[in-house]
Amino acid sequence: MATSIHPTALVDPAARLGEDVSIGPFCVVGPAVELGDRVTLHSHVVVEGRTRIGEGTVVFPFASLGHPPQDLKYRGEPSELVIGRNNRIREHVTMNPGTEGGGMLTSVGDGGLFMVGVHVGHDCRVGDGVIFANNATLGGHVVVGDFVVLGGLSAVHQFVRIGAHAMIGGMTGVEADVIPFGLVKGERGHLAGLNLVGLERRGFPKEEVAALRTAFRQLFSGERTLAERREQVAGSFPDSRLVSEMLGFLDERTHRALTLPR
Repeated sequence: MATSIHPTALVDPAARLGEDVSIGPFCVVGPAVELGDRVTLHSHVVVEGRTRIGEGTVVFPFASLGHPPQDLKYRGEPSELVIGRNNRIREHVTMNPGTEGGGMLTSVGDGGLFMVGVHVGHDCRVGDGVIFANNATLGGHVVVGDFVVLGGLSAVHQFVRIGAHAMIGGMTGVEADVIPFGLVKGERGHLAGLNLVGLERRGFPKEEVAALRTAFRQLFSGERTLAERREQVAGSFPDSRLVSEMLGFLDERTHRALTLPR
């Protein structure tokens, strides 16, 4: 299969196209864009700016990728949007490049599903295997770990971190960091437990999940401070990979507070 460009598409001659790329009717591809092998742009897709899209990614109609970020501090600096391999980017998705204040890069990993109307703001870092349901929104500078699920109409405040394998319920506003494996839901999200369904789907051993559940209860209950409970949990589960990942997330510096149980 050779590269195919519909006659109505506007593809700048300077754009770099891989092998077997398919560009459908009325698409627009800018001069600084790079499309990897087997990328498919269905009709009416616009890809602008310094945007790279990895091999096998499919973009559906009316998606807008790489236009200037929605940040009044942006002054035209040559920032980038880098999208990984084998993603599915559905209709009306928007993804913006980075800014000088955020490292000049917005990055999206491999194998993600971005449903209708999703927005990935400037300077975000999104991991592999994520699922963002319809109209899920990331503010600027958000970090999302691997295999995170964002429910429909959820919104994540700027500078928030969401740890790997976490799940955010539909219509949830996330204002503070979410631990790996956490489950957050509610109008202003609270930590409602662990994403046990996600852990099962990812095939984590039952004994590891059991240790994580016990560590979670110890970490978020009791009269001691969170720092003291963290040390207790670390001592109780020195060999647990999942517990270590959760505790490591707590140890990282952050701009935001931590989402806690009610």
